[in-house]
Amino acid sequence: MRSEAEEGSPKIRDEMLRWAIRFHGHLGPFLILGLRAGLRAVELFGHNPFKLKAIVTLKRAIPYTCFLDGIQFSTGCTLGKGNIEVLEGHGIVVRFIHEGRELTLRVRDEILEKALNAEDMEGEALKLLRLPLDELFVERH
Repeated sequence: MRSEAEEGSPKIRDEMLRWAIRFHGHLGPFLILGLRAGLRAVELFGHNPFKLKAIVTLKRAIPYTCFLDGIQFSTGCTLGKGNIEVLEGHGIVVRFIHEGRELTLRVRDEILEKALNAEDMEGEALKLLRLPLDELFVERH
């Protein structure tokens, strides 16, 4: 299970991927999207789960909500600490806030469509590991 992300952004190492799958229960595209989004925030703000907050807007139904496990696992923003908020909406958008700075990532519509309609969920997830971030998300600072 080779899992290289694009050069210049955090890589999801095999061990991290194995633990994320164990945490979530299976490998799927929405888990990977959440991991990749969370790692982008960690890249920009560092890994301090007590200073980072995530506000996620999505459809509150499986498989959309699998994105939340990727965010929780990669950033440490958890329901238990209360630094992740989930709002009902269309598509998937996550807003990270860290000491007055913000990062917003919106999953591109075509990526969401492929993830929703994939016949091979694991295969689609592995494809998403290799795509550049700008093909997965629209990023705003």
